[in-house]
Amino acid sequence: MNRREGEGGSRRNADAAQDREASAQSSSPVIAAFKVFQQELDTKHDKHERLVKISRDVTIESKRTIFLLHRVTSVPNAEDILNEAELKLDAVRQKIGQIAEELRGEDIFQFHRAFTGGIQEYVEAASFLHYIRHRSLISLEEINARLVFMKSEKEDSEGLSGGLSGGLGGLSGGQVLTFQVSVGNGDIDTPFQLSQFLRQIHDGFSYIGNTGPYEVSKKLHVLRQSLGKVEDACYALRVRGSEIPKHMLADVFSSRTTHMEPEEGVV
Repeated sequence: MNRREGEGGSRRNADAAQDREASAQSSSPVIAAFKVFQQELDTKHDKHERLVKISRDVTIESKRTIFLLHRVTSVPNAEDILNEAELKLDAVRQKIGQIAEELRGEDIFQFHRAFTGGIQEYVEAASFLHYIRHRSLISLEEINARLVFMKSEKEDSEGLSGGLSGGLGGLSGGQVLTFQVSVGNGDIDTPFQLSQFLRQIHDGFSYIGNTGPYEVSKKLHVLRQSLGKVEDACYALRVRGSEIPKHMLADVFSSRTTHMEPEEGVV
């Protein structure tokens, strides 16, 4: 009997100690501060996940636009393809507007990795469309001009414009472009134009060297690979173009590209 009473007393003492500890923790400024930190981290994590999801949607739709634009040389009315691509990019820009909304009042560099991939893919798609229409590289000002989202209230408009401009400012590596060349329809002039265009971009970014951001160096490496493929195609056109029927040129370049793939990791 005394043993049971002793065990019961010990249990009551332990429960009382836990109650005192819980009471002390609830009134502790340190515990209160950490609860605030927990809430802030949870809020940041939730925002990060939303940005990742939106950016993934932007990437998918931008890639679909690029694939659509690759058909421009194989259809009788290229303007229909370009108009459809423009409509797709309008939908993508609405998604980017959601990113801008999420970034209002935030330090964009804390969330940079969450949305940079989607923005870069959009810039590539918009640049591809601009090049097909104008045969020139789209400027940063032209990119930003299409990414200003107006709200009914002035404060919302300023918040969206400022947040998005800051976001693009951190994505200068996305201005480096890569193009896939199609010469299967017998067009042997465009590859040489593209080669010259890519070479001019490559020469411009080469001046940056290793002093630029990591994203620029990474994009420059991909650009070198693309330029090498285009120059290889131009070489084959110049040397063997008269020997190969035009409808077989695509097969020749496809096989040459396959042989080049294992060496793509070499700068």
